[in-house]
Amino acid sequence: MLVIMSNFHLLFYIRKQKNYKGGAMPIYMRITVSGKRVDISIGRDYDPAKWNNHAGRAIGTKEEIKALNNYLDGLQTKLRNAHQVLIDSNQQVTTESLHNSSQGRTKKAVS
Repeated sequence: MLVIMSNFHLLFYIRKQKNYKGGAMPIYMRITVSGKRVDISIGRDYDPAKWNNHAGRAIGTKEEIKALNNYLDGLQTKLRNAHQVLIDSNQQVTTESLHNSSQGRTKKAVS
């Protein structure tokens, strides 16, 4: 039995656009596997003044902030589960396979 060991890193961050004038900015998720990375927009925006870069989470206790942080926690859990599934099925873990697996997209077996 071949055991494939792979580590991945996940980071949530806010990306400032070149023409930024103020207000909310898009939140991105960066997946890194073996030094290769992919940045994916999660489709949410947030105020950079209320963002903790170190934690990769929104700062505050209001319901909307808790909901955003819970959403980010859910994405993180999905990716960890997808990583474990790929390892358990002896598939190669790449940024693409990890993202596709977390989204429920898998390659069909060729017969």
